[in-house]
Amino acid sequence: MHAPSVCCAHSSTAGSVLACKVTLKMGCRARWPSLVCLRDSARYQVFFRSFHRSSPRPRVLGSLVRTLGLIPSPLLRDVCRREPHSSRSPAWLSASRALRLQVSPGQEGARRRAAVLRSERRAGGAAQARVALRAAMRALWALLAALRAGWCLLPQAGYLHPDEFFQAPEVMAGDILNLQVYYPWEFLSSSPCRTVVFPLMTSGVTYWVIKALQQLDLCSSCINSYTLLVSPRLLFTIFSFILDYSVYRLAPFWEADPWKALVLLAGSYVTLVFYTRTFTNTLEGLLLALLMVSVSPGKSGGGLTQPASSPLIGIVTTAGFFNRPTFLAFALMPLLYWAGSIVSSQKSIKTVIHHFLKLVLCACFTAAVFVTADTTYFTSMGLDNLYSIKESPFEVIAQLHEKMVVTPLNFLSYNLNSSNLALHGSHPRVTHFAVNGIMLFGILHILAIGAGFKMLKKCMQQLIEVTPNHHGSPGLLAHSEGNPTLLLFYFVPLVCLSLFSHQEPRFLIPLILPLVLFSASQNRAVKWKPVIVIFNILGALLFGCLHQGGLIPCLFHLEQLMHSPESSNHPRHYTLLFAHTYMPPRSLLNIKKSDTHIDVIDMAGSEEETLCQTVEQQANNFTCSDCHVFVIIPGTVRATLTKCGVSFKNETLIFPHLSMEDPPQVPFLFSGDWRSQLGLYILQVDREQQSL
Repeated sequence: MHAPSVCCAHSSTAGSVLACKVTLKMGCRARWPSLVCLRDSARYQVFFRSFHRSSPRPRVLGSLVRTLGLIPSPLLRDVCRREPHSSRSPAWLSASRALRLQVSPGQEGARRRAAVLRSERRAGGAAQARVALRAAMRALWALLAALRAGWCLLPQAGYLHPDEFFQAPEVMAGDILNLQVYYPWEFLSSSPCRTVVFPLMTSGVTYWVIKALQQLDLCSSCINSYTLLVSPRLLFTIFSFILDYSVYRLAPFWEADPWKALVLLAGSYVTLVFYTRTFTNTLEGLLLALLMVSVSPGKSGGGLTQPASSPLIGIVTTAGFFNRPTFLAFALMPLLYWAGSIVSSQKSIKTVIHHFLKLVLCACFTAAVFVTADTTYFTSMGLDNLYSIKESPFEVIAQLHEKMVVTPLNFLSYNLNSSNLALHGSHPRVTHFAVNGIMLFGILHILAIGAGFKMLKKCMQQLIEVTPNHHGSPGLLAHSEGNPTLLLFYFVPLVCLSLFSHQEPRFLIPLILPLVLFSASQNRAVKWKPVIVIFNILGALLFGCLHQGGLIPCLFHLEQLMHSPESSNHPRHYTLLFAHTYMPPRSLLNIKKSDTHIDVIDMAGSEEETLCQTVEQQANNFTCSDCHVFVIIPGTVRATLTKCGVSFKNETLIFPHLSMEDPPQVPFLFSGDWRSQLGLYILQVDREQQSL
């Protein structure tokens, strides 16, 4: 690179024009042919003629600054702004400021120099503030992630719903660890409605690990109530970070700040509580996250890359369908989005057909794997059974067709019957919109509904205003209310699930991903920050600690009591009677199937008469000389037992425990007996007193 040469001609008269031609003998001379400096009595100007838009402006301008620094005369006042402000690079702006500082003479120059320095300090302060904010966001996300893992290990005492135990851990504990468990109807061979693949891959794997550790004498007491509860939850907690990865990947594409979206996700009590539990809904949410990442283009080198391959999309969609057939409601919009992007980006119809064929083939293969696993599990039909068939291949096919188990079809057949759903509870069709969405997501759900109504209003206005000469705004997807695609990702599944009469809040937890992305874009959630923080703290305390919060510690206590050295040396018979609590998971009691000295009776929400009759029957059972009868009941219905004519001893109160089915009375919460209203009692029947 040659040094630039400078040629100047001066004039002393006011109003004369001084032309200085600076020829930059650099590699880009063809693009920057000349620099012309004009001087009159009022101002100096610098402007570039014949510049090419692809020129490396910051680098050339830097050389220009160094060149102008050699001119021993009052220099130039400001720079002709050839390009718009929004498109200037930081190097261009810095060089422009440097020119302005050099060319301002006298007092006016001092004022302008001070103004430029203040502007630079403000710009530098803003940049430093952005860097500090991003660092703070990263630290806050790391803290919330540590809270998620640590709270899982404590463990969380809240009991959300029986399905968190009876759709995976309870079944696998009976099959793998040979413990006494309660098999729900979905896993009975007569009515198989749940695939066994995901329970085997989650709770089954963790139970195999702790069983192997105990058999290898690496851990003498690995199998206990704590490990039986925490090990599957810990695996789900690790899987929950798929959500975080998905948000980080998808946020730039949906015009949201990744770290703000991550903090919004990690701070939600839905992530802290629901996504650390062994729900099939949790797996549904994780599979939806993988599907959204797969169908969304990525950013590489400043441009968009094509979505993931069709086989992966087919595998994820089929796996989600076998996990819960309702996954199709969540996958509908992502699949349509992917199909649209494939059709619009491919010029050849053969390429489009090739993509769809790969998706269908991989989906069929995945379905065959699930059907084979489920058929083997529920019918015990293995290869030996097939080889034992001496008939023709058609006979083998007939046998397979007769015994083949397709759990999603059984699931749909059961749930499409309204009378079956009524057994589990019927709700108004607006429950998801009006209650469950607000219960889970709070103000974010309300903001999404508001944005949805505004989007519909604008669409209607555009449809009304359409004329032969007016085709509407092509930028509907870029309105200030945000990208409607994310709203469709949120509301289409919500509408589909609202078609069923049985509506529980946990059915909506997969929607947290599109809702977080929508709320983080355009900083919608910033002004509601205090509301969001308070809402999630209260939600975490309610569902993570209080809700049926005494039952899990109660099972821990009973497991230690029944496996104490005293009980081991002198075998006793225990009868555990649970009333007005959620269904107790028997696996946490760690009772072997061969142990017949322990009976568990679940009275659920029995009436007072039925409860008293059962308690009296157990208390007056004198056929067992060394029997211990325990009644587990919330404090809110503790007074019911006083009417049963049975004496109790060794009362144990476990705090806290909140039963929404038998809520505490508000006046008692402000009395000295408030702990009993928020507690769970373990009462031992005094059989000696009964015998007198």
